[in-house]
Amino acid sequence: MWRFLRGVCLATVLAWGVACQAQGQKGLTWDEVKARFEANNPTLSAGQIGIQESKANEISAYLRPNPQITVGVDQIGNTTQQSAFSAATLTASVNYLHERRHKRELRLESAQKATDIAVSSQSDLERSLIFNLRSAFVGILQAKAVLRVATDNLEYWDQELKISKDRLDAGDLAQIDYDRLELQRIQFEADFQGAEVNLRTAKIQLLMLLNEKTPVDQFEVLGLYEFNDQLAPLDQFRQIALDSRPDLKAALQSVDKAKTDHQLAVANGSTDPTINVDVGFPSISQAYLSYQPPLREYVGAGVTIPFRIFDRNQGEKLRTQLDIDRNQKLLDAAQAQVFNDVDSAYATVNSNLILLRPYKARYLELAAHVRETVRFSYEHGGAALIDFLDAQKEYRDTEVNYLNLIGSYLIAAGQLNLAVGREVLQ
Repeated sequence: MWRFLRGVCLATVLAWGVACQAQGQKGLTWDEVKARFEANNPTLSAGQIGIQESKANEISAYLRPNPQITVGVDQIGNTTQQSAFSAATLTASVNYLHERRHKRELRLESAQKATDIAVSSQSDLERSLIFNLRSAFVGILQAKAVLRVATDNLEYWDQELKISKDRLDAGDLAQIDYDRLELQRIQFEADFQGAEVNLRTAKIQLLMLLNEKTPVDQFEVLGLYEFNDQLAPLDQFRQIALDSRPDLKAALQSVDKAKTDHQLAVANGSTDPTINVDVGFPSISQAYLSYQPPLREYVGAGVTIPFRIFDRNQGEKLRTQLDIDRNQKLLDAAQAQVFNDVDSAYATVNSNLILLRPYKARYLELAAHVRETVRFSYEHGGAALIDFLDAQKEYRDTEVNYLNLIGSYLIAAGQLNLAVGREVLQ
């Protein structure tokens, strides 16, 4: 008897503690969890820094070549005037490379398109991480739902044990039957403890993704653990995916960038002249002795044009042309992958809905009706103990299967959101 009372007290205290804890805490909704994730997740933060690095490359790409200044003193040596610098000439020159064929503009355009790809890649990273976040969030909701069912089953069974104890005391029930009923309680206790462990584990996983140090017992989320019976046609999800998938967008941008890089390679094969301006300051004696008429200062200008006979950037031109074809093939593969992801996720969601609809419409109510009917019949001697135990097991299995199916549906819905590229199913 004391073991029975201890079990009742334990279940009551645990259920009361769970209820009080849930009431005493303000749970986070999905939107709040997502906002915290986007603000705190270190992987996303690192990706944002990568975008800033790519933008910094745009500055470097658009810089002009630096001019070169050369200053020199020539004709220093022994002269008839017994001075080493009597014939010296001071010279200064400035050289500047003039880039033709819009090389700077093409470099900037290529760097900007690299930034666009980095932004799309960051969105694709966020898309994948949001799926993991959503799965962890659903895991908590599923664990909470299973815990509620386990608590209800444990309370229900304790009530049955109380009634059976009264029947035992009244001589209406054999001791062996009561012992079998009491042994059955172990299963409900195991379900309760397993549900608590699963709930705690799911919270730990979500806290890890949020990069938060909140104690597990003080962390709570809120959300509907239900399924949407309606599902749009497959073609609609396909079109949304084509418009929204960031990895597909990145593949398109890679093709565009490859074309710009090829234009830059062609431009780099052209000749860039170097413009030179120089000035000279001969010494007074040299100006009068060496130059007729005498020359005090002079200015000169010149242009250096390299002959691109052998190196015309042929290799880079060919490489960038091949890179266009390669990125086009990758784009085709990305489009095929999009359709594959959407079709597979859609089939999984639809399969879960096919199973869930009869559960909600009939099986749950039928399992409860069978359990109550067999229980009433057993308590009045019209059914065997094994029938009562089987009815209880069928009810428990039906409830748990239904909750697990909802969890599978929500995970599949998250997979469809991942395949589409944005949230289309909640």
